[in-house]
Amino acid sequence: MAALDEPLKKILGGTTAKVLAEHLDLQTVGDLLHHYPRRYAERGELTRLADLPLDEHVTVVAQVADARVMKFNGGRGQRLEVTLTDGSGRLRLVFFGKGIHKPHKDLLPGRRAMFAGKVSVFNRKLQLAHPEYELLDGDAGSGAEAVNAFAGQLLPIYPACQQMASWKIAKAVDAVLPSAQDAVDPLPEALRDGRELVPLTEALLKIHRPAHKADIAAARDRLKWDEAFVLQVALARRRLAETQLPAVARTQVTGGILDAFDAKLPFTLTDGQQKVSREIFDDLATEHPMHRLLQGEVGSGKAQPLDALVLTPRGFRPMGEMTVGTEVVVPSGELAVVDGVFPQGEREVWRLVLSDGSAVECDDEHLWIVGTGEARERVLTTRELREDLHDPDGRPRWSVPAAVPVDLDGGGDRPLDPYRVGRRLAEDRGPADRVPHAYRNAPLKDRLAVLRGLLDAGSGPVGAGRVFPAAHRPLADDLAWLVRSLGGRARLSGAGEGTYDVDVALPEEGVAGFRRTIRAIEHVGRKPVQCISVRHPDHAYVTDHFTVTHNTMVALRAMLGVVDSGGQAAMLAPTEVLAQQHHRSITEMMGELAEGGMLGGAEQGTKVVLLTGSMGAAARRQALLDLVTGEAGIVVGTHALIEDKVQFHDLGLVVVDEQHRFGVEQRDALRSKGKQPPHLLVMTATPIPRTVAMTVFGDLETSVLDQLPAGRSPIATHVVPAKDKPHFLARAWERVREEVAAGHQGYVVCPRIGDEEDAPKGAKKTAGSKGAADQAGSPEDAEEKRPPLAVLDIAGQLAEGPLAGLRVAVLHGRMAPDDKDDVMRRFAAGELDVLVATTVIEVGVNVPNATVMVIMDADRFGVSQLHQLRGRVGRGSAPGLCLLVSEMPEASPARARLAAVAATLDGFELSRIDLEQRREGDVLGQAQSGVRSSLRMLAVIDDEEVIASAREEATALVTADPELTGYPELRIALSALLDDEREQYLDKG
Repeated sequence: MAALDEPLKKILGGTTAKVLAEHLDLQTVGDLLHHYPRRYAERGELTRLADLPLDEHVTVVAQVADARVMKFNGGRGQRLEVTLTDGSGRLRLVFFGKGIHKPHKDLLPGRRAMFAGKVSVFNRKLQLAHPEYELLDGDAGSGAEAVNAFAGQLLPIYPACQQMASWKIAKAVDAVLPSAQDAVDPLPEALRDGRELVPLTEALLKIHRPAHKADIAAARDRLKWDEAFVLQVALARRRLAETQLPAVARTQVTGGILDAFDAKLPFTLTDGQQKVSREIFDDLATEHPMHRLLQGEVGSGKAQPLDALVLTPRGFRPMGEMTVGTEVVVPSGELAVVDGVFPQGEREVWRLVLSDGSAVECDDEHLWIVGTGEARERVLTTRELREDLHDPDGRPRWSVPAAVPVDLDGGGDRPLDPYRVGRRLAEDRGPADRVPHAYRNAPLKDRLAVLRGLLDAGSGPVGAGRVFPAAHRPLADDLAWLVRSLGGRARLSGAGEGTYDVDVALPEEGVAGFRRTIRAIEHVGRKPVQCISVRHPDHAYVTDHFTVTHNTMVALRAMLGVVDSGGQAAMLAPTEVLAQQHHRSITEMMGELAEGGMLGGAEQGTKVVLLTGSMGAAARRQALLDLVTGEAGIVVGTHALIEDKVQFHDLGLVVVDEQHRFGVEQRDALRSKGKQPPHLLVMTATPIPRTVAMTVFGDLETSVLDQLPAGRSPIATHVVPAKDKPHFLARAWERVREEVAAGHQGYVVCPRIGDEEDAPKGAKKTAGSKGAADQAGSPEDAEEKRPPLAVLDIAGQLAEGPLAGLRVAVLHGRMAPDDKDDVMRRFAAGELDVLVATTVIEVGVNVPNATVMVIMDADRFGVSQLHQLRGRVGRGSAPGLCLLVSEMPEASPARARLAAVAATLDGFELSRIDLEQRREGDVLGQAQSGVRSSLRMLAVIDDEEVIASAREEATALVTADPELTGYPELRIALSALLDDEREQYLDKG
């Protein structure tokens, strides 16, 4: 018998072995034995033809319904069309030219067979062009041979390729199946008996040639345990080896730089931050290296939605448009730059409702400068405000200060006298009238002139203020905006027939603006959010409705704790821009504590240096000197930190940001610069599939910053199966009309623009398979697979059809900038009902009034893109609705992905969905997705319980016998699993 490491060429011959090696990566007898069937067909059972996935190679068991020879090209060409049935659906096979004779003789009505080919579409129907087939009834010799090829009534369907069909792989398996007797069973007998698992040899026989379904279940249970247990033994040995490595314990020091930093913070750490800090400091205090993954941005919290507004010198801009270097207005009226932008994914969002009816949205950890009548101002989180919002008598306890009014310049022309602009608006007072953008974002004197014109022409004095009566909502909002921009107070109250009275009061000249009390804090739901840090001593900026807010990031405490213990900390960032952001953020947050040894620096301070490839020679020399002498306790840098000439005095902690952007070798090169192995903290804000897999497998101890209050999401997502149920799509357009009728707006998103410039590459290629069909000049050669739906096509169809009468406009990236800006302005102003757009709306369009989105050909978008797109609705007070339109069959992977996206708004859960779609990659190697997965039977997401149990068993076994001296079979399996590359990968960690 051939051993399991015998090359397949010796058993199967060169031709078959070459195909298996090149197309399925099967090199040895063992590889083929571990190439398990994907599913099983029961003899006589037919495959559900309606569920076939487009563009994938499939194997189906079906019955021939009819077969006809058709003529084309004036009778010069002929094709055979065979229709298969499963009783509920149909699939067409097509053969051309000389290739029709044998199938015409074999595929007679009533015959059953296995068919293998790539699913394509022709005339909106699924088909297989020139499929391979194997007859399964006994009327033909080949059919009898096929029947005898498989034991029992279950036909294994193997993962196959165009070059080798499933039944050919089955015959190859038959040739090597006797070698299963040579398989070394890695599971200890006690574990196998305790878990009631069958022996490995029996499992291999049953997985390939089951007699009944119970055989399949028993084999799968056993083979999953093989993969999970051997992997967990490898990881347990690495964890044990790390505990044997010497590392300097970095214990916390009282009265050091960390305590001084904490004392500077104008807020207390969240419960989540405190918990994570305790986990990290407990690890740092041990005498073996910490190896911890921090899931979630270190400064989680203190964020606002991407559609929140931030005041800039040119007027308010969405939070989502903030970049490093953007100038913003701080509450004192000064200008400062944004020096850090920190996307935080999706979080629960709350709305602060102020005494004048205005509102501001933020997350639960956002910081607010608030005061009471008798106490000095304090900085409190949204959560703290919620827990102590009212005095015992029920009155609001907290008020927010007014921002100092500032000159603005929106960049637009102001040819008319501002006072006359205001008077004309008050006199005309149409339903859609608004203060022109250039006059809203204007110098103080111009804004005041517009306001006086409005009030003089439209109201009379009432007490200390005035009431501007019966204004339609757009003008009422603009009037309130002008008043608040001048430090005043404006309240809107309904006046009937869609109009509002605006109660206006302005502060006396030279007197600070009015404070507003916080009346209520309401839960909104989940939204995409981000933090910014502002380079100014008060760390504050001005947000929606001229409300003062505060924002500080915390990302330092572990590094400062190591500095206290005499060590150094290095933060590795993937790009120079991110490294510079981190450096600026850290030095700003530390203040004088980052100026150790410098004039004016704090006594407990240290130096914080930046090291990147583009630094000048003098600055680089100084940074290197500060590191080698220990003057610098913290260094932030890029790959430049890894270079040989970089030396540390005592490297105690390595912090890796966005860990998936770095190779293991790069991380290892930095860790090797310590006198003893330094502690390692790996951070990621956006998990990728391999990260999730490693987390589940326990390769890294994990901490998760995920302190989210419970609450219902404001966005409902549904899949619309346009092909299976056309009336569902008709209902989708009805829902859009209903939202517009309710005063809201909507988006329709398409994958393509639709002009000739973006015609898909290779559009002239056929939808069918290659080979004989290509050479035959068939009609399929001229038939393009349907390109993705296009904005320019869909917009016209909607405007003339289901959305007729609504104000529909298009938006895409190839429009002229002025045209694009005009459409965006009109949509934001409510002058358009529906925007038909490409993914250009992912950024730059923030319309809280938009409540519905229809995504056409949603299966053409990735998980993260769908997640980002639907975040454009549900941004205001009304809930959002996202409809994912697809023509893919219900059981296709694409539809499964859409259904999963519809089921959750959680970013971490979506990464798990991505993992299920893309697989784990090589869990012990460096592949980022499933190209070379070492897992064949085990699914990381579905089999978490098996993995957790295997980890417990492996840890106990390795603790008792680290060298596995009592388990020679397990050592052999481990050697087979861990080739040199993977062994090094584990060693480097």
